Amino acid sequence: MRVYLIVICFVCCVFNLKAQGCSDAGVCTVNSLNSKEEDIFKNTLAYSVSYGKGEADVFYVAHFLAYTKQWNPQLSFTAKVTLSTAKGSFGTRTQFGDAFLVGNYLFKTKKKSQWGTILGLKFPFTASNLKINGYSLPLDYQSSLGTIDGFFGGNWRYKNWNVEGIVQVPFVNLNKNSYFSEYSGTTDFPSTNLFQRQPDALLKVGYRYTITPQKFSLNPSLLAVYHLGEDSYTNIFNQQVALEGSSGLTVNGVINGVYSFQKNQQIEFTLATPFAVRDVRPDGLTRSLVVALQYNYSF
Repeated sequence: MRVYLIVICFVCCVFNLKAQGCSDAGVCTVNSLNSKEEDIFKNTLAYSVSYGKGEADVFYVAHFLAYTKQWNPQLSFTAKVTLSTAKGSFGTRTQFGDAFLVGNYLFKTKKKSQWGTILGLKFPFTASNLKINGYSLPLDYQSSLGTIDGFFGGNWRYKNWNVEGIVQVPFVNLNKNSYFSEYSGTTDFPSTNLFQRQPDALLKVGYRYTITPQKFSLNPSLLAVYHLGEDSYTNIFNQQVALEGSSGLTVNGVINGVYSFQKNQQIEFTLATPFAVRDVRPDGLTRSLVVALQYNYSF
């Protein structure tokens, strides 16, 4: 009964909260313990589609396709490609976003406790300067931030508890965005011309409820992302200007459910919404609501 009360309360929060949520450049969707020592399949294909509500009147439909190779019980690699559609008052645009390559290593389980490590890279498909009818667009309409990023972190699992920490660092900036708020006719989005983004640090704490053994589980979690500095842009005088209030903490509530309808096939659903946000979120990745559905096929 307790787990159903958690779900009901969370769904009520999702449809009443109006703030924006997970403000990151990929770190919220990186899981360091995708594989488990008891996995019997060496390959997994995953497809996900999600719906999101962003700043102002922007809505999103996002997709990803991923392939995971399990080299041995401890080591796995995942490759993922994203594509998104953004629709709002500026218009509609669809574009590939980023490619991810992530490696996971799991240490042996000891006394129901297991450690894991993660190392990964993110590569953009665009320079974050997509336009509609020749007009520059804010980052909320872009499918990528146009940076090459590195991930590193770890995970600790004890019984049904899971704690994960990851740092994401943009080390090559290819961003060529040319959006100026003062020339756009709206103040909904800040200027992001030649945007410069700072790193993120993530801490996620979750608990797994087994509803039906080997079939259905629910995984509520709290996900905190700290943006480790103020982002900046280049103004019309070619000066680098800090976006005050863009550093700080975002806290999100997430519920993930997994249903295994075949030994090698799963359906996952995810609901996510924010509980606390940064004052300024110029990166365009903020969401007041995310609903996602994912299909996994292992072989």
